[in-house]
Amino acid sequence: MDWKSEWKALLLILAVFITCYYLPMESARFQNAVMESLHLVKWYAREHVLLCLVPAFFIAGAIGVFVSQASVMKYLGPQANKALAYGVAAVSGTILAVCSCTVLPLFSGIYRMGAGLGPACAFLYSGPAINVLAIVMTARVLGLEMGIARAFGAVLFSVVIGMVMHLLFRREEEEKIKAQMMLPEPEVTRPLWQNALYFASMVGILVFANWGRPDQLTGLWAAIYSAKWVVTSLFAASLAAMLACWFGIGWGRIMAAAIPVAALAFMFPTMPLVAFSAGSIGLALITAPRSDEAGQWFSTSWGFAKQILPLLFFGVLVAGLLLGRVGKEGIIPAQWIYRSVGGNSLWANFFASFAGAFMYFATLTEVPILQGLIGNGMGKGPALALLLAGPALSLPNMLVIRSVLGTKKTVTFVSLVIVMATFCGMLFGMIV
Repeated sequence: MDWKSEWKALLLILAVFITCYYLPMESARFQNAVMESLHLVKWYAREHVLLCLVPAFFIAGAIGVFVSQASVMKYLGPQANKALAYGVAAVSGTILAVCSCTVLPLFSGIYRMGAGLGPACAFLYSGPAINVLAIVMTARVLGLEMGIARAFGAVLFSVVIGMVMHLLFRREEEEKIKAQMMLPEPEVTRPLWQNALYFASMVGILVFANWGRPDQLTGLWAAIYSAKWVVTSLFAASLAAMLACWFGIGWGRIMAAAIPVAALAFMFPTMPLVAFSAGSIGLALITAPRSDEAGQWFSTSWGFAKQILPLLFFGVLVAGLLLGRVGKEGIIPAQWIYRSVGGNSLWANFFASFAGAFMYFATLTEVPILQGLIGNGMGKGPALALLLAGPALSLPNMLVIRSVLGTKKTVTFVSLVIVMATFCGMLFGMIV
């Protein structure tokens, strides 16, 4: 018997028992925090799982099946051209308007296919951080200098964090280089332009289905928002055509899945989520039973979902219990946060970046949250620190990263984000 592992199990059991034994059920704050965690999980399930995570799982599954490991390592691996690899990873967020959780299946997909740790971490940070809509909203609501600082800091962070991660774990990267040399040349089964269009259709669905309401009712962003579901349906129709023409799924099956979607969209024009859900179910039904590459696509996507979803929901529950929702308190009183982020001290900037790293921010919600915090006395330096650390990280995000990278790399990545956000916030606070 391995007594070391048995002691760990015993300590875990004792910790859970003591926690359950002394649960402060009579405390009004604890009761409210429990309700806030459940409210947050309900909101997360309604707003993010179907529109954000489901498309992301399908994209990640497609990376695992239709993109060869040799190709990933060629362009994003340890031996890839650094300017190309980090450049693509650093600006990916301008295309993918995703939150810190939605980026996880995509990150997991490219990393497991052989992407270097540096470019993969750069992508992991930049995906939710360099969101062009969020940066524009930041500039409009919080000031032009804050918007510029956020954009510049996010791009710089992604590259620096990626390079530092590569240097700290370069021995493992060298092993990837050796593995790359042993890989055979990938067999080309489909032209590159077909794969590019296939991925573009799925990315288009992800981006436009989650296009947020702008703060103004006129202009380009408002026009795109008003037509978001039309554009999303066009991308979905193009994906269906590709599955029929290039992936061997018969038109009969495609139409059997598409007709209910069209009918539901006509019956419930004000509830587009109904038709979107039917489309996701239809796609699963026509791909899951197959034994060819389409069936492998669903199987790989389902594997990502099984691994990531439980960790995300557990993390959202804990985040809601501790911090509550926007305008609502969890176990930690909001006044503690307000008092800790005033001025531009090292502590204020560190606390803002540390607290932001563990909070969960949906896409675009960080701006109104910060507007309220600034109104309660938050300094501009800590505000930028929270903007640079918060959207890119969250407690659910960390749990999933650990399952992919391991504890040591996850702690290093999170620490780099917090430290860099802290000093960037201090520098910004001194300048403005």
